[in-house]
Amino acid sequence: MMQTPGWFLLAVALVPMMLLCMGTLSQSYRTSHLEREPGTSDPRNSPHQRDQHRDSRPRCRRCCDPEEEFPQYTEPQTEYRVIPHINITILKGEKGDNGQRGPYGKLGKTGNPGPRGSNGMKGTKGSMGAPGDPCKTYYAAFSVGRKKALHSNEYYQTLIFDTVFVNLYNHFNMFSGKFYCYVPGVYFFSLNVHTWNQKETYLHVMKNEQEMAILYAQPSDRSIMQSQSFMLEVEQNDEVWVRLFKGERENAVFSDDFDTYITFSGYLIKAKSEG
Repeated sequence: MMQTPGWFLLAVALVPMMLLCMGTLSQSYRTSHLEREPGTSDPRNSPHQRDQHRDSRPRCRRCCDPEEEFPQYTEPQTEYRVIPHINITILKGEKGDNGQRGPYGKLGKTGNPGPRGSNGMKGTKGSMGAPGDPCKTYYAAFSVGRKKALHSNEYYQTLIFDTVFVNLYNHFNMFSGKFYCYVPGVYFFSLNVHTWNQKETYLHVMKNEQEMAILYAQPSDRSIMQSQSFMLEVEQNDEVWVRLFKGERENAVFSDDFDTYITFSGYLIKAKSEG
């Protein structure tokens, strides 16, 4: 086997070291010739910067040289100042006096009605009250008759009655032949007469001076009974009566002293105050 010469081994060992030194020098050269921004100065112009730049360049040293301790640069630290914090809530003063009451505010909107509550307990029975007024009932009625015949002449005649069947509270005046209304309301009236043969019978039922109903019979050979009935609303102080009509013919009603052929009746159906 062929042996390698010693000088060859030495050359192979030195080549890497040379390459390392050349790379370091070229890096330093490129850094120093970089383009600077306009308006900036060359850091090498300042003595301090030159020393710093010179010191910052890498140095070649042998592996066997002792390591140097480079100064360590630290960033400046911010100083903090302790500020005491006071809790204002614990510095509470004494309670002051009550102020004056302010004015009332506007009324709010009416709310919806609430649900119905439960039924309460049944109360005790109360005492009996005073007795009330008795029910007031109104009455008015009359029924009268005539036993004498009556002939007409040249003026109207009021029919006067001489017999009383019913005259409640004397509302019918026998002397004037008129019913005076003391209880206003609705009344029922009825008139019955006996005609005279060969004579005309013509009568009116009057309210005050107004003709309300008529009873009429033509002359005949026979005398007959005629009647008229109706309901009438009468006010207080009104007068209801019967009169004999004045006509061209002889007007008469028949009667005698023994029997009653002429009757006039009326009674209250419903008082006005009863609604």
